[in-house]
Amino acid sequence: MHGVFITGTSTGVGKTHIGVLLARALRAKNIAVVPRKPIESGCRKIDGELDPEDARALMEASGYTGTLSEICPYRFEPPVSPVRAAHLANKALSTEHLVSVCLNNSRGGFILVEGAGGFYSPLAEDGLNADLAVALQLPVLLVTEDTLGCLNHVLLNAEAIQVRGLTLAGVVLNNIHETRDASMDNAADLRDRLRCPVFTQGPGQRDDDIADGLLEHILALPDVHQRSRMAM
Repeated sequence: MHGVFITGTSTGVGKTHIGVLLARALRAKNIAVVPRKPIESGCRKIDGELDPEDARALMEASGYTGTLSEICPYRFEPPVSPVRAAHLANKALSTEHLVSVCLNNSRGGFILVEGAGGFYSPLAEDGLNADLAVALQLPVLLVTEDTLGCLNHVLLNAEAIQVRGLTLAGVVLNNIHETRDASMDNAADLRDRLRCPVFTQGPGQRDDDIADGLLEHILALPDVHQRSRMAM
């Protein structure tokens, strides 16, 4: 099973943007994409239905022919953490529920899972984003904002991912607010400390190039079954 679990150092760091770029790159290579955003809060009501904006963006980018409910069955309106939103809706979700969502109708495709919030953010009653990633045994792509202080955030997350026994597939630094100090080079500093690709947005760097570079590395990683055999 090939795939990737996209997480962030926090919320609002551009996970969906990177997921969309990867989905488009996979589609360009004629690789079937199975996008999953099992739970999304902060959904707007459109014609009386909650619309998961991030999940919809992944669906459109991947050309997924299934339903939006397969991608994101658990949707909540309050813009709060998924677990808090579920509590407000009198619902209790388990990691097992979310694993089932991610694996349902996924055979033969590249599973692209986007978490909610950061790697250690609560996602279900009994687990964090980290627990879902472990249950799926997918390599983790870490997204952060390219700003002062992100080195600490990235290195803490990289250690947490390693402690969980997962592969850090890469790090993406998003220049979200375009306020990066010209004297700062977080990508170079991280490359000195991590053994994975580090990508950053900046002058002369195209989104498509970032996605292609990420995808080339991710597709070269052993799939779940191969990793299991190597660990035996």
